[in-house]
Parts: sequence; C-alpha cells; structure tokens
Amino acid sequence: MTGRGDSAPRRHRIEIEAGPAFEIASDEDTLLRGALRAGVPLPYECSVGGCGTCRFELIEGRIDSAWAEAPGLSERERKRGKRLACQSRVLTDCRIRARIDPQADVPIRAVRARARLESRREITADLAEFSFRVPAEARFFAGQYALLHPPATPGARAYSMSNTDTEPGIWRFIVRRVPAGVGSRALFDRVRPGDELGLDGPYGHAYLRAGTRDVVCVAGGSGLGPMLSVTRGVLAEPGTRQVRFFLGLRSQADLGAADELRSLLGPRLNVTTVLSAPESAAPWSGPTGFVHTLVDASLGPDPARFDFYFAGPPPMIDAMQDLLLVRHRVPFDQVRFDRFV
Repeated sequence: MTGRGDSAPRRHRIEIEAGPAFEIASDEDTLLRGALRAGVPLPYECSVGGCGTCRFELIEGRIDSAWAEAPGLSERERKRGKRLACQSRVLTDCRIRARIDPQADVPIRAVRARARLESRREITADLAEFSFRVPAEARFFAGQYALLHPPATPGARAYSMSNTDTEPGIWRFIVRRVPAGVGSRALFDRVRPGDELGLDGPYGHAYLRAGTRDVVCVAGGSGLGPMLSVTRGVLAEPGTRQVRFFLGLRSQADLGAADELRSLLGPRLNVTTVLSAPESAAPWSGPTGFVHTLVDASLGPDPARFDFYFAGPPPMIDAMQDLLLVRHRVPFDQVRFDRFV
C-alpha cells in the first residue's frame, strides 16, 4: 500500500458551467472548501450540510457524498440530482452547474492546521470557551468561523471565533454543550489540554466591515462568541464608533455569558441583557422577552443608521431578518449574519 507521504495527492479539474474552472486535491478537501481555497466564490453559509446554500448539480464526473442525508437538501431536491458542495468529495474530473456570486469575496484563504487545546474555561453550566493554538499566525476577520474536527465525530463542526487575530496563533471558541450533539459532546468529554485536532478556516461572510456607522450586535446563546469578536474588533478601531450589544439568554442560570462582556465595558460599548424565561425564585430586574423585540423597541425610528451583526439560534436569526430587512427596510449590506442550523 502506498503511504500518504510517498506521493502527492491527485488533483482533479472542476469546470463550472458558464463559470471558472479550478483544481482540487483529492485527499481531504470537499468541493466547497477546494473552491474557496482556489478563490472561487461558491455560495455557502454553514459549511456543514445544514443550510443548503451550497447546492449544485453534477453534469459529468463522479462525486461521493460524506453525508447523504444532510438536512440542507429536501428529498425532492435529492431526486432532482441536487448535491451539497460542502459534503461532496471529488473522485474524478467533473463538470458542475453552480451559482457563482460575483459580489462575494474570499478575503482570507482558509488553511488546514493541527490545533492544540491550550485551555478550557467554563462560562455557564453548558457553555465554555475553548482556546486552541496553531503553529502559525492566526489570520481571520472578527466574526468569522472555523471548522473543527472533534475526535470520534464524523465530519466537521462549525464554531465561530470569539477573539480577534491579534493573539499570535490563538483561536478561541465559545461552544455550547448540546445534549444530542455528537461534536460538542466530544469536545467537552474527550478533548483535554494538550490534545490536538484538525482546524480548517477561516470561513463566513458575517465579518466586521470598516465603516463610520455605529454597530448593533445581537447574540443568542452561543452566538455570543462571534458577537464578542465583532465587538472587540470595533473597539480596537482607531475611530469613535460605538457598539450597542443585545444579549438574549434564557434564565438567570445563563448570566455567566453576560460576564464575558464586563472587561469590554466603556464609553463605546452599551450592553443590554434580556431573559426569555426568567426563574421566579431568582432575582432579576432586567428586561424579559425575546431579544429581537427588545432590539425593535430600543433603536428608535431610524434603524438604518446602524450596521447590524447577529448570531444565534435559527428562530432568532429569522426574527431579526424579518425585523430589519422586511419591517424596517434596512439596506441589505448593513445586515450581517451566518446561519447555523
């Protein structure tokens, strides 16, 4: 048997109908990640099979699916021959039909690396910050995410960075333990300081853009991580623009998440925490309800004077899109989010 180090991985040519062509290595990359590494802006959001944004059609060639039942495709779409680029491994040269977004960019080419866990810090009973070190400069924009490969876990899991890339080689992630989540359980139960796992990134379009408008960040649950990153990015700018941070939590047991913002408080940052299901036996004098409702009540008659970034569970993402894009008609290029499902 030929060892992996004895020969270079085979490369396959991918031709996009009415679009560019590129080459992809057959050893590790999915079609999506190979395209992005080549600078070809295939559309995507979650990168792990959940959202369906990266769907395409195979015209010629052979492709293997890493997750044939990925929820990003409906059964009807599968019967029509649709596939997900993030779950497709190329076996031969191929010709595909895929949407190319000429407005999309690939600001930093994603790289693969081995990441060593430096530390794990508990935030709440089910939320922790994992700090990884890679043997190279960390390069990512505030608000982006990376793919981690937890042990004994099929496929990759997407987690957003909570820091900025000013810490040499350090990538920090705030992760929620999900009872039915194989990836998060592996991180919490199997990975210890000193252990290594695969890291691939950065990815994501919801990164901080330069500008003059003040920024609104809205976070729900583990969406705290990328919104912390965006906030840190704004506060590190030489300008004076401010951040209004809305944090949606469930109950008083989750308030450790709000403590993550204390060290950043100052004249350029205002934080409001809202609980959707406060415990009656525990003291709470702050606002209650859903975070998007509080945002709507707090921003006044002209929300378009802000740039918006938000991250959290799908219902919150949908509610924020409806609030900003439909009801208040905030320009689309002032609204940034990445959808995780």
